Amino acid sequence: MVSLVERLVPDELWELFRRVVPPTEVTRPQGGGRRRAGDREVLAAIVFVATSGCTWRQLPPVFGPCWQTVYRRFAQWSQARVWDRLHRVVLDELGSRGELDWSRCAIDSVSLRAAKGPLTGPNPTDRGKNGSKIHLVTDRNGLPISIGISAANLHDSQDLEPLVRGIPPIRSPRGPRRRRPGRLHADKGYDYDRLRTWLRSRGITPRIARKGIESSQRLGRHRWVVERTVSWLTGCRRLHRRYERKPEHFLAFAGIAATLIVHRRLSQLGKTGMPS
Repeated sequence: MVSLVERLVPDELWELFRRVVPPTEVTRPQGGGRRRAGDREVLAAIVFVATSGCTWRQLPPVFGPCWQTVYRRFAQWSQARVWDRLHRVVLDELGSRGELDWSRCAIDSVSLRAAKGPLTGPNPTDRGKNGSKIHLVTDRNGLPISIGISAANLHDSQDLEPLVRGIPPIRSPRGPRRRRPGRLHADKGYDYDRLRTWLRSRGITPRIARKGIESSQRLGRHRWVVERTVSWLTGCRRLHRRYERKPEHFLAFAGIAATLIVHRRLSQLGKTGMPS
């Protein structure tokens, strides 16, 4: 029977996580003390918090380590950018199998309410209530390849350049790593000539809806995939609302959600019998 820890952190995800987690001291020079909680149990507890939306104090004792230990390790790994590196490692696995479609990528954002803290602001779509945004770029299949956060009152057009620059160089089945899509699809919030010029300067063909020309009733033939990915992100209940005051912790949960989405695709390939 598969345990809760193994269900939340399968063996293949655990092996990938071991590549990026920083080494830690497991013995105390002065002796004594309690045995250090295992990284896999702590990771499973963090994934449980992300997917269930429970608070740290509500973490069930079935995982072993107390919630203070889990939160402390989460903060340490967030500061070390472990979640960003884990996301990239999983993308590399997919990219090496040719499962990332760079021909048409899409960009969009989603707003959610937030408590006080950096990178929050009045949300113009939610009666000026305090909020934050999650920005993401997906490949043609809707797999998130770049993710970022901002205040809710930041215009989407201001985050396109840093988000595209933030696409990591990802492995390909053959040839050099790749980090630039062939085309980038976006809605009317990105309808600015300077963005089109900047994308073309990087060899990316812009496909941006034009104000007053294209209908707002349709998502477009290629833009709908990013809307679907936004719904996948909300599958992590911790992202229904921003509770973290520290932006790096909020970005960490967004990165965990993106990693779980990409890893789900990797697990599906394994179940179909494709070579690993």
